[in-house]
Amino acid sequence: MSSALRIAIGTFGRVALLDMDRPLVKHAHAQCHVLLKVEGADTEFDVGGRRVALTDESAVLINAWEHHSYVHRADQPPTIILAMYIEPAWLGAFRGNWEASAGPDFFPRPGGAITPQIRRHVGETAEAMVQAPGDAATHERLIGRLMVSIIERLAPWRNVQPSLRVRAKATRPPDRRIARALALLREDPAGIASMDWLARECGLSRAHFFRLFEADTGISPRVYLNTQRVERAVQAVANETRSFSAISDDLGFSVPAHFSRFFHDHAGSSPSVFRDVSALRDSA
Repeated sequence: MSSALRIAIGTFGRVALLDMDRPLVKHAHAQCHVLLKVEGADTEFDVGGRRVALTDESAVLINAWEHHSYVHRADQPPTIILAMYIEPAWLGAFRGNWEASAGPDFFPRPGGAITPQIRRHVGETAEAMVQAPGDAATHERLIGRLMVSIIERLAPWRNVQPSLRVRAKATRPPDRRIARALALLREDPAGIASMDWLARECGLSRAHFFRLFEADTGISPRVYLNTQRVERAVQAVANETRSFSAISDDLGFSVPAHFSRFFHDHAGSSPSVFRDVSALRDSA
């Protein structure tokens, strides 16, 4: 069963060393997301409907709010993956225009070839997370070095900024009904009884609601809801001592087993293993 081997959390966002031997469902993240193979079998992800290989020579690159899933065949050996969820504001400290990683076009392609130097950086980052799980300063330095090398290699960083079309759309307020849906999803994801209920709250039929929502956000309302839930779940599991039952209730799951399955399908690890590994950060 897939599990987390190490977790690093900081102002950079989150980086997980995951031992993967099962698929992950379609989901999205608010952060810039980079996936790198550490060891094991070559594998692949579905990014926006495109199959993208993850190998010793290639990375998977996922823009903020881009839906993706992990594709793992039943007969395939496991793969250890360095999964990076990087905050755009933190990247902006390296170069101001790197805050554009919050937008949809930061990485022009969902994958790309990595250099031997990047490959060494991946190994050194993973090794530091395993050998010194509490050394937050070293982790952040190595994660920064790795992200700089990835972006300089695989993003048009010298002139990166959203296109005029994207900027025009970003400055145009969303449909007021979709704006209401987004507010409800962000403020109280546990209070969303169903997608039909949410559509009615916005004064729309289900079909019209889904069309408008995807036109404004690029993802379905269900994926957006699950993004809100999993980010809250990850923070609670990693940083709090509350029971998983209490966290499950807060996030609107009817029984804790549903929460555990949801967490595993989205974060690549059971909540209990994720919490145990997160606790290793206090070992410095």
